[in-house]
Amino acid sequence: MTPRGGATRPSSGTQVLTPKEGGLGTFEGVFTPSILTILGVIMYLRLGWVVGNVGLSRTMLIVTIATGITFLTALSISAIATDQRVRTGGAYYMISRSLGIEAGGAVGIPLFLAQALSVALYTVGFAESVVAVFPLLDQRAVGLFVTALVALLAFTSTRAALRAQYFIMGAITLSLISLVIGRPLDPVAAGAAVAPLPAEPNFWRVFAVFFPAVTGIMAGVSLSGDLRNPGRAIPRGTFAAIGVGFLIYMGLPVILAARVDSATLISDPLVMRRMAFWGDAILLGIWGATLSSALGSILGAPRVLQALARDSVLPKGLRWLGKGSGPEDTPRIGTAFTMGLALAAVWLGNLNVIAPILTMFFLTTYGVLNVAAGIERFVQSPSFRPTFRVHWSLSLLGAVACIAVMLVINAAATAVAVVFTLGVFLWLERRELTVAWGDARHGLWLAVTRSGLMRVRPLADPKNWRPHLLVLSGSPTRRWHLIDLATALTHNRALMTVSTVVPSRSITMERRQKLEASMREYLARRSVQALVRVIPASNPFLGAEQMVAMYGLGALVPNTVLLGDTQEPAHQERYSRMIRFFNGARRNVIIVRDEARSGFGARKRIDVWWRGLKGNGGLMMILAYLLQSSLRWRGVEVRIKMVVPNEAAARGAEKNLASLLERIRTGARHEVLIADGRPFESILHESSKDADLVMLGMAEPDEDFATYFEALRLRTRGLPTTMYVLAAEEIGYGEVLQ
Repeated sequence: MTPRGGATRPSSGTQVLTPKEGGLGTFEGVFTPSILTILGVIMYLRLGWVVGNVGLSRTMLIVTIATGITFLTALSISAIATDQRVRTGGAYYMISRSLGIEAGGAVGIPLFLAQALSVALYTVGFAESVVAVFPLLDQRAVGLFVTALVALLAFTSTRAALRAQYFIMGAITLSLISLVIGRPLDPVAAGAAVAPLPAEPNFWRVFAVFFPAVTGIMAGVSLSGDLRNPGRAIPRGTFAAIGVGFLIYMGLPVILAARVDSATLISDPLVMRRMAFWGDAILLGIWGATLSSALGSILGAPRVLQALARDSVLPKGLRWLGKGSGPEDTPRIGTAFTMGLALAAVWLGNLNVIAPILTMFFLTTYGVLNVAAGIERFVQSPSFRPTFRVHWSLSLLGAVACIAVMLVINAAATAVAVVFTLGVFLWLERRELTVAWGDARHGLWLAVTRSGLMRVRPLADPKNWRPHLLVLSGSPTRRWHLIDLATALTHNRALMTVSTVVPSRSITMERRQKLEASMREYLARRSVQALVRVIPASNPFLGAEQMVAMYGLGALVPNTVLLGDTQEPAHQERYSRMIRFFNGARRNVIIVRDEARSGFGARKRIDVWWRGLKGNGGLMMILAYLLQSSLRWRGVEVRIKMVVPNEAAARGAEKNLASLLERIRTGARHEVLIADGRPFESILHESSKDADLVMLGMAEPDEDFATYFEALRLRTRGLPTTMYVLAAEEIGYGEVLQ
């Protein structure tokens, strides 16, 4: 069988991990952009505030927890990256190839928007810090100029942009050295306004402020399409960046706590500038951090956009965004598009309102990456063979941690991010995109299905009983009313199989598969969830019997057969023997007779002719209730009709029937009819001539069932659409209704 739902893929060690000639290496392609995004403005402007509020020991705990979440995500990323050739698109590419195009697009589109708007967020931050030093400058003009400059650098060449980050790394390194060799700060000499400390600082509020500092690993992953060997570079570069960032974030709080009092750390965001050996080096570091983060985003966002366009996730009018230029396949058109979004955001000014939502999108990406790796490992698909192995429980822990952090940081922003992501997922699912690769969802459903099958009990359970229907419809287009009725009975919650029998001499295996695919497509277009089976046989009756005898998996088999009545007098004997076979196999039988081809009329009234709760009576009540609670039959009136010989019997039947219907709570009405010497056939026709559907029970088939069934046909000729119901399953239908 083809792995992952039929998509072919190269074997590990050949095409999957083939190095890309002339691509970026680990240091320049992953480590540099990741570490420069990690060592950002939070480190310079908020780390002192964190230490001042919660103290040294709890700051260490915050750094450890935050880095731990990032580390767990990096484990999942490394597992996926060492299993497949990670091409352009980074996180989007990984998720779409693991969880499907819908999940990939649902994360990829918000990820692109977050990275594009992050460019504006960082350049606005840069402009604010520059204007603070040079008040004569216009903040908006500085922001627009720097955004265009950063985009131009990325537009020219990926390598040129990454080389520019070396100078930024030098500025950050110089600022850290200047801070380490600096001096303690006297609170009086600092001249800072001392703010009163809260009695019990909120640990998680402080954690929420710090956490974005460690969310920079996507900067390197986003350049996956430019890497020489992603399977090697992504794990090494990502873990190296996380490790270096952890050491710096664990060391700086020690220096801050030893040299500055808590009140000053809280009240002075630029306290590092005051205590550094060369104060202006801190400004260079702040500017370098904002510019490097902006550069990392402007490099990553267009590549995600390029991958989305090439996979046809974007609408047709935006497919041109997938074009690349030059030997590096640089997404220049996508870069220009991203720059336009960033410039518009900078022009609008303050992005503080949407900043939490951007963080939610990044965390959503982390969480889904963890889910993807966890599912791949959990289902143990033979096609998932990463060289970097991670237990699925660690990926699950990372996903849970991401969700928890999102809620802690901002519950409202979490809701916005989830609703947006879910909306994109549903939009893509409705488009029914066709892809050339499989995904782990197929393996997950197989694992869940297997687990469920092993737990299904052979004996019917009244508490959870539903009609699992085998619909012998022939061609769906010829007897659509059977499929329509079956859909209303199952509510898309029970199993439904649509089957047709074709002459065995005229069908090949290839033709049979094409016919099944055509039927599946026909049903899907009409939103019918059903399995499809085509059975070759010498005659339709034998094929139907073979289907009932052989179809199913373990204890999960259709418990009810739904079919139409035969219209050929010559077939009545063979048809009756088939019904006897179904009954002997302990399958309930529903025969739908619609001789006038009127369908189900206005679907306003169902008449159930009833003789007791056991057997046919109980099954008919259940079927009527299922129809009544379906969308197409909503509002239908169900009448339970019972015929008694005289007035005395009517009083007792009226009381018992009213009590029963009140107890079973189906909403049906009861109607007791007095025969007074009239034949049942006359009462039936007179009482149900205006119904839209009539339900009648059938007798237990015996050797002379053909004669009985022909008489039943004659007695009901001229009625509206009629259902003949025969209960055969060994179950107390009264218990289902209780």
